[in-house]
Amino acid sequence: MKSFVVIPALLAGAFLLVACGKKDEAASGTPVADAGPAVATIDGKAISRAEYEFYAKNVSRKDLGELTPQEREAILDDLIRLHLVADTAVKNGLDKDADVEQAMQLTRLNLLTQAAVKKELATLPTEQEMRAEYETFAAAQPKYEYRARHILVATEQFAQNLIDRINKGADFAEIARKESMDGSKSQGGDLGWFTPTSMVKPFADAVMALEKGKMTTAPVQSQFGWHIIRVDDMRDLQVQDYAELQDEMRKRVQQKKVQAYLETLKKDRKIEKTLDAAATPAPPPPAPG
Repeated sequence: MKSFVVIPALLAGAFLLVACGKKDEAASGTPVADAGPAVATIDGKAISRAEYEFYAKNVSRKDLGELTPQEREAILDDLIRLHLVADTAVKNGLDKDADVEQAMQLTRLNLLTQAAVKKELATLPTEQEMRAEYETFAAAQPKYEYRARHILVATEQFAQNLIDRINKGADFAEIARKESMDGSKSQGGDLGWFTPTSMVKPFADAVMALEKGKMTTAPVQSQFGWHIIRVDDMRDLQVQDYAELQDEMRKRVQQKKVQAYLETLKKDRKIEKTLDAAATPAPPPPAPG
């Protein structure tokens, strides 16, 4: 069964809400068009076969014919339990709760967004598109991969003091074992082989600027603290073949199409953001007199 392309954040967790959307509809008593014969009833209210099959496919990720009788029965029991809980929630007025209403609205937005994106991406990426994406990807890869050591400390001044000590002959690895805050301290700061793209940008930039055997002359700051870095070795980076990355290239092409689609939706639409204005408290009224 084909799955929807997921847009980060916007569609996160939408699959878990698929059954919820049907459940809310049934709990509210709204009939489903062409729902088919009932598979169960609760106090005379039908659970349609269409709802059951939809729920079963989303829960099991299998076609109904692939399930054993025991599995089909267990899924129906689960769906009945959902209805029982949902009915009770409605009787208790929870469907009117502000948080529940907002969650139901977000569920609706998620499902409509998935459907729109699925329709937009009905045609799979072509071989030409995926190969073009691979060429772009390969060209953007760093030329080398590196083996380096580093020492991570909390302040710039302390890092500079350690650099001075190393320049005067202190052993880099020994200082890393004693002073570094990083998990690599037990290996004398050795990070093994890595590509710059796997590191945060300030660290990666510093590594790529160093020659083999050289150490940073000044501390390098990142969100983790202050680094002293020494490049011990470097070698040509071997980019994986297209055949190995074909699935990844397909996902990258699809994601770019999604982003392009979202951008086109903004055209000819008037969008005004008032978040800051809404978050700013109103000024106090002037003092009397």
